[in-house]
Amino acid sequence: MDKKEILNLILLNVARVERDANWNWKNVNSPFARLYMVESGSARVKMPDGVHTIQSGHLYLVPSFVTHSYDSDDVFIVYYIHVYDEHNIFDRLNFPFEVDTNEIEPLLVKRLLAINPDRALKVSDPGKYDNIPTLMQTIVRSEQFSFNSIMETKGILLQLFSRFMEKATFKQEFVDERLVKVLRYIRDNITHNITVNELSALCGLTNDHFTRLFRRDMQCTPLQYVNRKKIEKAQLLLIIRAESIKDIAYGLSFNNIPYFCRLFKKITGISPKKYRAKEER
Repeated sequence: MDKKEILNLILLNVARVERDANWNWKNVNSPFARLYMVESGSARVKMPDGVHTIQSGHLYLVPSFVTHSYDSDDVFIVYYIHVYDEHNIFDRLNFPFEVDTNEIEPLLVKRLLAINPDRALKVSDPGKYDNIPTLMQTIVRSEQFSFNSIMETKGILLQLFSRFMEKATFKQEFVDERLVKVLRYIRDNITHNITVNELSALCGLTNDHFTRLFRRDMQCTPLQYVNRKKIEKAQLLLIIRAESIKDIAYGLSFNNIPYFCRLFKKITGISPKKYRAKEER
């Protein structure tokens, strides 16, 4: 698998802000990644692997669709960068939460802000800003800047992410090349009704052999993986589109709406209706 083929980064937001003891948002989970660089002071971020202190001298990365929480009890100044990735890079790679900065990264972050001066969040509550404006509106607006600005922005994002890429590892240490083709096919056809038959045919294997191979490298069955990817897509669509839950389910090839709702709740811990209401608060 070639790492460079899975990088397609779009800047959503960037700003330098002063945070205080009310930076205490809980159970944040969004369809975009966050980069942080602290200028002064410190705070804490609770990730699935434990609580991390963020402070100056480092870059920090919170992948998309990772539930995390914030905690602070003092004033600190931080740069935040929100990045949308179209190719599910975080589905394929494990990234470190923290990397050290050298003299270049602070200059890159400040330059990113300088060429994108009006990209701060309108509100600070994560329960609101995913939909103010909507993520898709933000993406569309980001592509309306000058060509030079877009090119430089993407270049800076690639440089910043390259620091994390140095220490990134594939989630499957030994991925069979046949599965690379399958994962790409699932990504490109996530709105279709994907069956084990068609996936195994891509590999030239029987269903049983393919399922064993897939489970070995992915730690789940092919259909469990497809369903998880469909629900992640549904999370994004519930935020960025005004379509009904039924239409979103149909658009992802779920013909049984109660089943879609049960699956959504099983994977996310909340029903589609409550998820959308939470994001629109």
